[in-house]
Amino acid sequence: MESAAETVAEASEAADSPPGTGPGASQARCRPRRRVLIGSLAGCLVLGGVLLCLPGEGADRTAPAPAPGAQAQAAVRTGVAAALPDLAVLIGEREARVRAHPKDARSWAVLGAAYVEQGRRTADTAAHYPKAERALRTSLSVRPARNTEALVGLAALANARRDFPAARSWGEAARKAAPRRWTAYPQLIDAYTGLGEHKKAKAALDRLLELRSGPAVLARAAAVYRDRGWREDAAAALSDAAAGAVSPAERAAYLERAGQLAWERGDREAALRHFQEAVRLDPDQRAAQAGQGRAQAALGRTSEALSAYQVALAKQPLPQYALELGELYESLGMAQAARVQYDLLRERVREEEAGGVDGQLLLGRFEADHGDPAVAVRRLGALWRRGPAIEVADALGWALHRSGRHEEGLRYAVIATDRAHDGTVRSAPYMYHRGMIERQLRRDGAARRHLAEALRINPYFSPLHARTARTALVALGEPSMAKVPKFS
Repeated sequence: MESAAETVAEASEAADSPPGTGPGASQARCRPRRRVLIGSLAGCLVLGGVLLCLPGEGADRTAPAPAPGAQAQAAVRTGVAAALPDLAVLIGEREARVRAHPKDARSWAVLGAAYVEQGRRTADTAAHYPKAERALRTSLSVRPARNTEALVGLAALANARRDFPAARSWGEAARKAAPRRWTAYPQLIDAYTGLGEHKKAKAALDRLLELRSGPAVLARAAAVYRDRGWREDAAAALSDAAAGAVSPAERAAYLERAGQLAWERGDREAALRHFQEAVRLDPDQRAAQAGQGRAQAALGRTSEALSAYQVALAKQPLPQYALELGELYESLGMAQAARVQYDLLRERVREEEAGGVDGQLLLGRFEADHGDPAVAVRRLGALWRRGPAIEVADALGWALHRSGRHEEGLRYAVIATDRAHDGTVRSAPYMYHRGMIERQLRRDGAARRHLAEALRINPYFSPLHARTARTALVALGEPSMAKVPKFS
């Protein structure tokens, strides 16, 4: 039985077939054999009737599952999660194929996409992303025209590296080459979002929804809905995506995102259930493992939280996990253990940079809170000039505040939280940052409002900063009645 992703991939191949090789040509060649086929069909029906009468034959027979390599190939060609063991099989098959057939452009493109996915899942970007780029560029050199698979693969690689200008260029080239090939649009959505081009991201989603339906499209829609503050719509889309997923790895990826949505709205129990189910379905789903640590820490299950983070870091050593674990240690008064994680964060960012990954946003956030805020301002200012994304506005505003430039910081905090500036993400950290800057500027009413909103969105948003938000809110006290006008 073919998966839905395989069907899409085969339909795309048919759309790219040269003249005289598509379905119409095949039908024309088959007309002289129509009488023979009718006779054969009649014979088959008679034989089928006999077989149905045989007891026990075919009663419990089901179609065999796709081979691991085929399943992974269908996944990577349509931009969905693939299981790590299946990816390893696919990579081995495609490496053997291109050694024997170095002019096979499609195999080079599939191999490149598989390297991107393996690098993302293992966080070994220095090993896999350069190989992915070589494979994808080789595919383009072998077939420069109408090679949308290689163009989409290069867009995916650029997004994984957080090189959003390059991702936009590759994605737009893929769209121009084949406007009705839906696989370019998810990469364009990610690129436009990373550059702060939210109207273009929404337009790309609208076009994607016209061209295609299914779990992968629903998951992309959920990301856009989340960024626009439509949490309920995002949660519903992810629930439908998980229900329609083809493989356990794909379903686990959607459940992890659903867990993250639940976490962002402060629902610890629901988040933990989603994360646990994702890990049960796919034990290599390390983002869900780190999510378990986040939720368990908020539930007061500290030992389990530390263990979950440590397992996630051992298998997928992302610097973001090191930052979260370090802040958890710091909240527990374990300063030395926190420093170990912060050192690991710096080391991992350097290693990722060897694979072409831009780690400036994470480093800027880290420096603002745990290092040199002036360095954070320089890093984040350069990033803002490249692409004014909402997450960069929030980080830059906070870094400016931490370096003593509160008025400047507030301008960026407003961009991150004000709907008039596209700040539609309902984020507890963003509201916290704005509230703390306003408190420093003695704008007590606004500070009280935004700190309370942060804790309303997610009372557990950070083991360090949620505590600070509560303390600051108590210090601000109740609104003064002295300035309330009296009416006779």
